[in-house]
Amino acid sequence: MSIIGVRIDGRLIHGQVANLWTTKLNITRIMVVDDEVAQNDIEKSGLKLATPAGVKLSVLPIEKAANNILAGKYDSQRLLIIARKPDRLLKLVELGVPIEEINVGNMSQTDETRSITKSINVVDQDVEVFNQLHAKGVRLIAQMVPSDKAEDFMNLLAK
Repeated sequence: MSIIGVRIDGRLIHGQVANLWTTKLNITRIMVVDDEVAQNDIEKSGLKLATPAGVKLSVLPIEKAANNILAGKYDSQRLLIIARKPDRLLKLVELGVPIEEINVGNMSQTDETRSITKSINVVDQDVEVFNQLHAKGVRLIAQMVPSDKAEDFMNLLAK
């Protein structure tokens, strides 16, 4: 399987993803999975600029991403999937994409969120989605940068 890493990050592609994670995991393609972002040309242009040289970028709606992955379109590549929120990844799993582990990176704070770690903030709906992913056998970890120790995200969520 070509999926090397899966990360939730509200900022999508930025320094940590572009430099640290793509290098550490030797990524050849970053796939942003998000229906809204896939429709937003300005946001897509920004993502292209943030993508490291030599790394390909796909910005796809959820269903198209699932179809492309399942059709083996990226089998020869090292794929890093990035989503802004966990519900996008739950939908990929429900569509049959074999995701074994999700790194919960950065989820920004808003008026509605509560803090899980200094960089992960959730609303009740996110918690529900994390529980569903966990129930489907997906391992959830929290690891901001590769040098940090990976923590069991479900334990953090339970606190």
